[in-house]
Amino acid sequence: MNRRLFIVAGLALASGCATAAPPIVAPAGSSLSELEPLYSASAGREALTIRVSSNGCTKKEDFSFFVERKGEAVTLAFGRKRLDPCRSFAMGHADLTFSYEELGVAQRTPLFLLNPFAAWTGPGS
Repeated sequence: MNRRLFIVAGLALASGCATAAPPIVAPAGSSLSELEPLYSASAGREALTIRVSSNGCTKKEDFSFFVERKGEAVTLAFGRKRLDPCRSFAMGHADLTFSYEELGVAQRTPLFLLNPFAAWTGPGS
């Protein structure tokens, strides 16, 4: 392979890596810097469960949430306080459950999540 082809191939690879979605900035007034992309969210009777990316060490304590009430509308956002320090070769996820009491909202309150959703592209479900 000649040098020109090598450089062009390198630039093509580098530009392909730069197509990741930009981070989503958290609401003004929250203690979060950016919002965590979610693979899913499930509202149960007692709690809300979110599925997030994990390298194997993600815990509920690594996350913070922000609740904002405007009239009857309640918006909710989740962000990481700490990055997952583990090194995993396989893409992983973690399910984190937050009770409505923890979130400071009544059980049957309609919630609007501000976090972006990302498609799960790893193995299994």
